[in-house]
Amino acid sequence: MWTDTHCHLPAGEEADAMVAAAEAADVGRLVVVGTDVASSRHAIETAAAHPAVWATAGVHPHDASGGLDGIAELLGEPGVVAVGECGLDYHYDRSPRAVQRRVFAAQVGLALERDLALVVHTREAWDDTFAVLDSEGTPARTVFHCFTGGPAEAERALATGSVLSFSGIVSFKGATDVREAARHCPLDRLVVETDSPYLAPVPNRGQANRPAWLPLVGAAVAEAKGLAAEVVEHASTTTAAALFRLESS
Repeated sequence: MWTDTHCHLPAGEEADAMVAAAEAADVGRLVVVGTDVASSRHAIETAAAHPAVWATAGVHPHDASGGLDGIAELLGEPGVVAVGECGLDYHYDRSPRAVQRRVFAAQVGLALERDLALVVHTREAWDDTFAVLDSEGTPARTVFHCFTGGPAEAERALATGSVLSFSGIVSFKGATDVREAARHCPLDRLVVETDSPYLAPVPNRGQANRPAWLPLVGAAVAEAKGLAAEVVEHASTTTAAALFRLESS
């Protein structure tokens, strides 16, 4: 089966339908990701309703100005396997950069303190992202979600001991650097995600994404690496289970 290591789901019956559709498409595990207190609570509620769903709790860099109040308490809830998504986003600068760095550093600290995985979002902020991780200490189980760099950024991320997560971007015609990064990434150091409802893979690009389309992402990674999709399916699910400790959660 496949594991969607990063998705955002709607509430209620729509989420139930998406989980069922994912399972029918052989996507047997999902990690629903929080970006602030409210969405983190929703992720936890979704995980509680589905045995094959887990949650994260964290503050996205866009929301860093709102601080971290309430996140630490959520990290102790059943089904929570990671801190994040958190990090730096200098493309939109929706929170001041100094605030983003401070809130990111605090969440790195929470992951270390709680022995949880860390889900990193970085956009146009590679140097500062690595600087924060260097200063705080990269948690042993860290994933660069929706990896958008090329081979050079992949090498830097892998050198921290982190895992790379590839999204539907790997299937986009212009994403040559991302495919090259996937080609060079060791098979046991990568996972796959949809980041739904964003970044639907080809041939569904432009539509609202969904976890059931994860096999298309996996197939694109497999093509980039010159492997059978089943090989990437098994390896990425094994790595995801270790990254988030899904077997024991």
